[in-house]
Amino acid sequence: MPDQLHFTASDEANALIATDPMALLVGFVLDQQVTVQKAFSGPLALRERIGSLDAETLAAADLEAVFRERPAIHRFPGAMAQRVHDLAVHIRDAYGGDASRVWTDAKDAHELRANLRALPGFGEMKIKALGGVLAKRFGIEAARELVPWHPTLGDVDSPQALADYQAAKRVHKKEWAKAKSGPATGAA
Repeated sequence: MPDQLHFTASDEANALIATDPMALLVGFVLDQQVTVQKAFSGPLALRERIGSLDAETLAAADLEAVFRERPAIHRFPGAMAQRVHDLAVHIRDAYGGDASRVWTDAKDAHELRANLRALPGFGEMKIKALGGVLAKRFGIEAARELVPWHPTLGDVDSPQALADYQAAKRVHKKEWAKAKSGPATGAA
């Protein structure tokens, strides 16, 4: 298990998401329409504000107020507070509060994919991204089949690797948007 994941500029936040499975899942939930750094700094901010990231505490807390406290944990505090709450309830009820069981209980890639898909806020892209992290950073064998052909956060092993990953992702998004809009038509 790594002692840090290099997803933020904070050693403390990086250590938290590497050593606390609930923090890692919360970071992935928050990784939507904000930078990777902002998303994965969220678990540390949340822990500092409410004292714990355990599923029971998160499920019982008024997370919307916590998310809205300045500086806001996410640009969409209401929606993300609800997602984190729903995640905490799911982890509490389905895994007895132990977030690592999402992957340690999975016998194979099929079961791991199903466990991840059941998490609130997890679609196919997050399943692949978390699969990459679990396989490449944590050595979770069941996650190997979930790793896509393209780079993911699982390939980030240093601050420079994060910068390279984000630069490549921007280029890919730009190309994808251009392809989606189709060829330009000009009036003559």
